[in-house]
Amino acid sequence: MDLIRDILDTDVLDRNGRLMGKLDGIVAELRPGRPPVLKAIELGLATKARRLHRKLGRIVGRRSKPFRIAWGDIQDIGIDATVKLEAEKTPVLAFEKRVRSILLKIPGA
Repeated sequence: MDLIRDILDTDVLDRNGRLMGKLDGIVAELRPGRPPVLKAIELGLATKARRLHRKLGRIVGRRSKPFRIAWGDIQDIGIDATVKLEAEKTPVLAFEKRVRSILLKIPGA
């Protein structure tokens, strides 16, 4: 499997099928003279920004931290990546919840 081509930017779904976001990064442990070990995947704007440019990643990373999902918590990777977690029990939906609470205060929303 070509990790960069095959899984980056795929949708990440929780165990109930709820969209958690896009798979923005892969965390691997590099070992001298041996193949790397996959440790986690990352979701979040800071990781996406870091992929575009290192300095942009640092700027965005000051306000937004990536959310890591351990490689062992991944159920399946196909068209989408399915994880064993529940989206509601993670901080990954915090921005969505903040926006929803603001929008609900608008009359007629």
